[in-house]
Amino acid sequence: MSRLTTSPLLRPRDADALRAEIRWVAHRAGVPVVFGGEVHEDALLLTEFVGTMTNGLRGLTVLRKSGLGGRVMDMRRPASVADYRNAASITHHYDAPVSGEGIRAVVAVPVIVDDRSRAVLYAATRGASPLGDRAADLVVQASKRLATEIAIRDEVDRRVRLLEMSAPTPDTAPALAEELRDIGAELRGLARTAGDERMRTRLNGICDRLGRALTGGPVADAPRLSRRELDVLAEIALGCTNHEVAQRLSLGAETVKSYLRNAMTKLDAHTRHEAVVIARRLGLLP
Repeated sequence: MSRLTTSPLLRPRDADALRAEIRWVAHRAGVPVVFGGEVHEDALLLTEFVGTMTNGLRGLTVLRKSGLGGRVMDMRRPASVADYRNAASITHHYDAPVSGEGIRAVVAVPVIVDDRSRAVLYAATRGASPLGDRAADLVVQASKRLATEIAIRDEVDRRVRLLEMSAPTPDTAPALAEELRDIGAELRGLARTAGDERMRTRLNGICDRLGRALTGGPVADAPRLSRRELDVLAEIALGCTNHEVAQRLSLGAETVKSYLRNAMTKLDAHTRHEAVVIARRLGLLP
């Protein structure tokens, strides 16, 4: 998966997310070997391993359509073999390192983003041990989580690149600030819908950094608003009605009204829009 050339402060290394998912599968699936790597152009580079006993697979480059990994990278869907050495459905370019690990049953799952394979995750057993459906399902779950995280990172990078294309001037600075505020609000929405706690934490961290970049951080005596109160204000800042906020946040309409009332009271605001303005002035919203 090709790293985009953007601010390193916004995008952590994709390999770290890949490693985390491989460790999660290894912990949950109970299979002897779990490994994977990122796709660079038309080649898969294996870099992350749990349970390997040799270095034969480490740093191995798997070409498109070659072996099981190259096959799923090309087909963009999972595949498995019960006996790698004797499987007729794959090429056997990598039999030596696979046999060196004693691997027999393998499932490979591509990580698909925008209809492209960006990484491949594997789970494998040794000897005559079969690979169960539960292990395969866990690898698929991990690949979907990783695909979602990469897609979100790509979108953040795309927006940052657009902003970096033109340096702000006194005339364009207000529009740039407004665009950054919109990005922050949309990222908050993505954070709320993310199914993984680590991803939510990272996205909320990006929102906080955007807010500090725009405002310098909350003022010393700013009131403390809850995360949900800030979520409601962020949606209102995008022009949403209470009904639309309720739909976006999966909350009841009365619950939204309650969060909004609490935020307005804390901010000493008389209208919803005044609450947004005050929250931004105090550095609570980007």
